[in-house]
Amino acid sequence: MDEIRATLFCAGLRRLLAETLQEGEQVVWQGQPDGVARMMMWRFLWWIGFPWLLLTVIAVRNDWIDQATQPLAMLGVGMVAAPFVMLLQDLQTLYVITDRRALIVRTAWSRRSVTATSFDAMDAVFEILDIGGGVGHLNFASGCSTRSPDTDYTGRYGFRCV
Repeated sequence: MDEIRATLFCAGLRRLLAETLQEGEQVVWQGQPDGVARMMMWRFLWWIGFPWLLLTVIAVRNDWIDQATQPLAMLGVGMVAAPFVMLLQDLQTLYVITDRRALIVRTAWSRRSVTATSFDAMDAVFEILDIGGGVGHLNFASGCSTRSPDTDYTGRYGFRCV
C-alpha cells in the first residue's frame, strides 16, 4: 500500500510527514497498519467485556452491589472499547521508508510524534512475522525499549500489522 487511506486523520499525517522529511529526502514506501487486523487480535476482550457488563447490570438491578457499580461498569466498558481505541490509533499512524531512514509518524490523540530509525541503526537481517490474513510485523531493529507501542515484548522494533 503506497497511499494513505482517506480518513479524517490523513491531512495531519501528510503535514507532519512533510515537516519531518529532510532536504532532498525521498519517500520510497508508505503505508498504514491494518487496524482491523489488530482490532481482531484483541476481540477476546469482547468475550469478557460484554458478559462482564451484563453481570454488572444484573447485579445493580438486584441490589447485589452498591458502591462498586461505577468501577465495575467502567472496567467492562474499557474491555469492550479497547479494540476500537486501537483501531483509532492505527488510523492515526503512518509507516514510511525513505532513502535514508524508516519513520513512524503519529498524530494520535493530538500528540504529534515521529520516530526515526536510520539504516545504520537497523539490524543486518529484517524479521517478517506473519500473523495471518496477509498481515504481519516487520521488525528491523532489536534491543529497543519495550515501552514503545512499536516494540514487541523482546525488544524487536518495527512496523506492526502491515
